[in-house]
Amino acid sequence: MTIRTTLLTAALTATATLGTLSAEETVKVGVLHSLSGTMAISETSCKDATLLAVKEINAKGGVLGKKIEAVVVDPASNWPLFAEKAKELLLTHKTAAVFGCWTSVSRKSVLPVFEENNGLLFYPVQYEGEEQSLNVFYTAASPNQQLVPAAEYMLEQGAKKFYLLGTDYVFPRTANKVLKAFLKTKGIPDENVKEEYTPFGHKDYQTIVAKIKDLAKGGGACVLSTINGDSNVPFYKEFANQGLTSADCPVMAFSVAEDELRAMEVPPLVGHLAAWNYFQSIDTPENKAFISAFQAEYGKDRVTDDPIEAAYYGVYVWKAAVEKAKSFEVDKVRAAIYGLEFDAPGGKKKMDEKNQHTYKPVYIGEIKKDGQFKIVWKSKGLVKPDSYSAYLWPNGGYPAPTGGPKK
Repeated sequence: MTIRTTLLTAALTATATLGTLSAEETVKVGVLHSLSGTMAISETSCKDATLLAVKEINAKGGVLGKKIEAVVVDPASNWPLFAEKAKELLLTHKTAAVFGCWTSVSRKSVLPVFEENNGLLFYPVQYEGEEQSLNVFYTAASPNQQLVPAAEYMLEQGAKKFYLLGTDYVFPRTANKVLKAFLKTKGIPDENVKEEYTPFGHKDYQTIVAKIKDLAKGGGACVLSTINGDSNVPFYKEFANQGLTSADCPVMAFSVAEDELRAMEVPPLVGHLAAWNYFQSIDTPENKAFISAFQAEYGKDRVTDDPIEAAYYGVYVWKAAVEKAKSFEVDKVRAAIYGLEFDAPGGKKKMDEKNQHTYKPVYIGEIKKDGQFKIVWKSKGLVKPDSYSAYLWPNGGYPAPTGGPKK
């Protein structure tokens, strides 16, 4: 599968609509992202990227002769509601695949629904690992493709003290288990690793930042941040209010990208870091075409970022697998995805041959005044994904995959 500049341009002039097509001429897919609540700051753009891919594909004739009909629902940052909306998409709308979720708690909420009904979810956000379901394709990073390289980078930069700060749910807590296990192998003593969590939507970071400031005395400290959603805005604001800078104590973020920076006052954040598998600043013709298409569709003030790219190419991965399988049936599509190589806006990628995850490059970026990232480190080629972390399973023996076709 190739995402070409001509494909992107053609999509912008497409005028065909689905309103007059019969059910036999369309195939439905679900879009399951929060358009309201604390996670809307991040998830709305993933919805937009998914719909752009659908529009482009329809402009080129659809999939197996059918136009794609996207059914968009809003689980409103309400984790139990995610499960209800997933059930609606699979059982009421009979969708062939679903693209969505951001937080791991939302993914964990819908997982039983997809496994019980043998549905197919494309999940576009980096996560904590420790999961492998035959009903989920993880198109973003596993811990060895984000968390571990970021911590290694900070060690190389001279960090000796680590403040692990996250939102209180499964991704930050499991991510920090991986990080603590990794740091221990590097000789970082327990007393040099602090850990703290705040609820979704938390706004008051005064006390926490004071603790970070105290840790930063004497140098050698950094923050590894798994704060999610709109809590990032008051956290970084308080960080600057207390006079801390990236030179005093750099923040390495795992859930802050270009899209989140649009809602922040950027100048005080200059020099802070983030680890992802894609940045808008990747300078290639293919990425420039993607950015142009996204902005032409949604506005010149919009940006692209890692989850946006993963949400976008996830639709193309599904399309390529459907065409390879010559079927919309979940079991046949699943089999066709394994080992699939494809071009994405950020470059070539590959689906793992066995574990439902994606081979990806790893980048570390430094925040610039314009809200973009200067890439300061990148991996040598694509990194093979681990669904289970070797730091938590040093002796192997990983659990078997769950879900899949019913016996």
